[in-house]
Amino acid sequence: MKQHSTSLTTLTLLFLFLSLHVKAQEFKAEIKDLSFMQGKWQLKHQWGDMEEFWGAPMGDNMISSYRCVKDGKIVFYEFVVIEQKGLVPVMYLRHFNPGSVGWEEKDTPNPYPLISLKKNHAVFRGADGTELSYTLKAPDKLEVALKEKNKEGKEEITVFPYSK
Repeated sequence: MKQHSTSLTTLTLLFLFLSLHVKAQEFKAEIKDLSFMQGKWQLKHQWGDMEEFWGAPMGDNMISSYRCVKDGKIVFYEFVVIEQKGLVPVMYLRHFNPGSVGWEEKDTPNPYPLISLKKNHAVFRGADGTELSYTLKAPDKLEVALKEKNKEGKEEITVFPYSK
């Protein structure tokens, strides 16, 4: 009886594993699905005046440049690419101080695979759990939300309501 019970448990675990594996493989997306993000987006924020430009999908990629300027001085820049990697697009993000001095190591940009996609809404998640979500609220309104842990380890969400 014990062997039958062990076999049943093994089969159940195998079934659950295969079910989860198949479910994970079902999520597919293409770069063109992110075309709602394209445009020149601007925002006045406590961090400074922000501008984020997203180019239209081209081939297997999209690009973005971002800058934050406060009191007429650059605070920081970002350069972002989204590339198709297998079944889903992956965002690669790099930050720069004035003078184009990079924050990240030369060979290690921050990867954020796409984890969720609905009509006009995309969510990317980094290995550290940081999430960036993009939601087209209206043809001229793009909301970007940054979910990350603060210095105390508590989750915070900062929303950036951009306009064209």
